[in-house]
Amino acid sequence: MESKTQPLLYMEEYKVKQDPQDYGLADEVFNIEAFKNKLQIVIVRNDEENGLEFDLIGVYPAIANAFRRLMLSEVPSMAIEKVYIYNNTSIIQDEVLAHRMGLLPLRADPRLFAYRTEESSEQGTEQDTLEYELKVKCTRRKDAGKDQSNFDEIYKNHKVYSGHLKWLPKGKQAQIYTEASVGCIHEDILISQLRPGHELDLRLIAVKGIGKDHAKFSPVCTAFYRLLPQIKLNREVSGKDAYLLQSCFSPGVIGIDENESAYVKDARYDSCSRNVYRYPQLTDAVTMARVRDHYIFTVESVGALKPEVIFLEAIKVLKKKCRAFIDEIEAE
Repeated sequence: MESKTQPLLYMEEYKVKQDPQDYGLADEVFNIEAFKNKLQIVIVRNDEENGLEFDLIGVYPAIANAFRRLMLSEVPSMAIEKVYIYNNTSIIQDEVLAHRMGLLPLRADPRLFAYRTEESSEQGTEQDTLEYELKVKCTRRKDAGKDQSNFDEIYKNHKVYSGHLKWLPKGKQAQIYTEASVGCIHEDILISQLRPGHELDLRLIAVKGIGKDHAKFSPVCTAFYRLLPQIKLNREVSGKDAYLLQSCFSPGVIGIDENESAYVKDARYDSCSRNVYRYPQLTDAVTMARVRDHYIFTVESVGALKPEVIFLEAIKVLKKKCRAFIDEIEAE
């Protein structure tokens, strides 16, 4: 991405300035063929630990932001919607406990379930509902000594985890799914702490929904983008000034060669903090900019769907919205 035709936004000390040769989005006439030629999607990283990172190049800001908002708010997932509390003698109030249960991430694939409709019964069906129960009672261990201070040795079930949830198959669900495929993604999420005499007896109903209705239905824990940074050295910087310049940027952005001269090693992960402008001897040494049509996306999944699947589902949602809008226009 070193082309002179790149649309740049320059990061000056107190302002952001547009490239004089870039006439901006307002003056551009949309052309579908030109758009298809410019559009690029480059996968940079895709792993379970750090999620998905990809570059979306050559698109308008509205399109990039549409994907971000769709992944957050309109790609569905399964979450606990109703909590029937038959017994709760813990110190957590019923409302708070129900809210905590709703935020437990479920592994169930939302694409295999239908949305609940107004005609559906309160208990739901095997096509649109998952049911769980949570029954835990804390007791004192008979073999616990009086001088013991470790609660794990004194009490049994004094900590309630998400792994205590038990799936209750509806209809023929047991023939289609396994408990591992519809249970909680993590079994070590702490729900509550109990003491002898405390007991939880809950029945939980999970349904399909979208983040626009409630954040618990959002399939991502984070989905954001930023513009690609571009850093250019205007003159040679060496010696102590080279190390000072290096400290002004994020680690790995500025390198020092064998002659103790600074060079741009990798501008991609710079935070554009503009710390370089704090030092008068360096203010003219660097030109910082961002490419205004090159977006670096980072998507981290809650766990039910892989990040790349979430992005593809967002594309399907956008396509459906566009088709509905075109149909409305043609109907006029």
